[in-house]
Amino acid sequence: MNGRYTIETVRRPRRRTASSANASPGSGERVTLITGGAGFVGANLAHRLLEEGRRVLVFDNLSRPGVERNLEWLRRSHPEGLEVMVADVRDAYAVGRAMERADHVFHLAAQVAVTTSLADPREDFAVNAGGTLNVLEAARSQPAPPSLLMTSTNKVYGGLDDVQLRQEGQRYVPVAGDTAARGIAERRPLDFHSPYGCSKGTADQYVHDYARSYGLRTLVFRMSCIYGERQFGTEDQGWVAHFLLRALQGEPITLFGDGRQVRDILYVGDLVDAFLRAQRDIDALAGRVFNIGGGPRNVISLLELLDLIEELAGRRPATLHDEWRTGDQRYYVSDTRAFEAATGWRAATSARQGIEKLYRWLRDARAQSAPVAEHPDFALAGR
Repeated sequence: MNGRYTIETVRRPRRRTASSANASPGSGERVTLITGGAGFVGANLAHRLLEEGRRVLVFDNLSRPGVERNLEWLRRSHPEGLEVMVADVRDAYAVGRAMERADHVFHLAAQVAVTTSLADPREDFAVNAGGTLNVLEAARSQPAPPSLLMTSTNKVYGGLDDVQLRQEGQRYVPVAGDTAARGIAERRPLDFHSPYGCSKGTADQYVHDYARSYGLRTLVFRMSCIYGERQFGTEDQGWVAHFLLRALQGEPITLFGDGRQVRDILYVGDLVDAFLRAQRDIDALAGRVFNIGGGPRNVISLLELLDLIEELAGRRPATLHDEWRTGDQRYYVSDTRAFEAATGWRAATSARQGIEKLYRWLRDARAQSAPVAEHPDFALAGR
């Protein structure tokens, strides 16, 4: 291979012989394994690692629209050091093969949509819970198990119906001053809501427990809304990108609920910084769970995003309205103080700066290629 870009489609052999069981893609060098590595977060993470001269194995089933473009971008940007396995985390054999050379795992692969989980909860469970168990077991089976970070979701905290809110302008604000100032902390009781919340919550707890039960060096990020370049507005969670893309296309945006829903948003470059801090300090952080997002400094409501889009585009997008959606939190803001104290990390990109960057990137991407595929209208579901 001589360090060049490689791609492999993994198929389970009819008979698993000793030689096939031990075979691995690429060279014998150790790799950082990224499941779901062709997605928008995974591609940004892979790009940063490859820039640092590290060898990366992207493991992805390429089922999400737009991810082939991310892989092509990685291939062009990094002709050396990148390996790709086209496979699914539900395939324990394929996961095992990928794990044989991994020294660290970023487990990002997931079914990401609340709406999809409601339509097909078995599929949702198989990917999120079953796929995560395959990843954990493959890691545990290695002579020197790799460290592992899993991306979970704020949905494990449920609808937060007990958090009293008041309307303040175009957003909801907690009545309790400490919650408004700090956000939701990790000590918040778990309350899985929706099949998506249940499947991600199950995976979250398995990853957390494998540190206690088996001594694996695992870590969980319960993430709020992530946005940034390489996000094509196709994910049921990518509401910032989706709103921007609809505005660029001159299409109406559907708001579910009243639009005052509030989220802290985190620019993907800042998330990648957090990933690398976590990997660096994994021995000290193993077994812990952290809420990761933009925090109280980077809060925005749907209506406020529409205002910013109007400022950027010179016209306000048309909007449609529909009923509230299952599991939609009126307010969620991450209390990130625990991870900041443990690692020194802090979100560096303001919401306005990041949204402007993403708007320019989507505008330029549309000008340079055919319009990207998009997901049907949605507002705030998923993370």
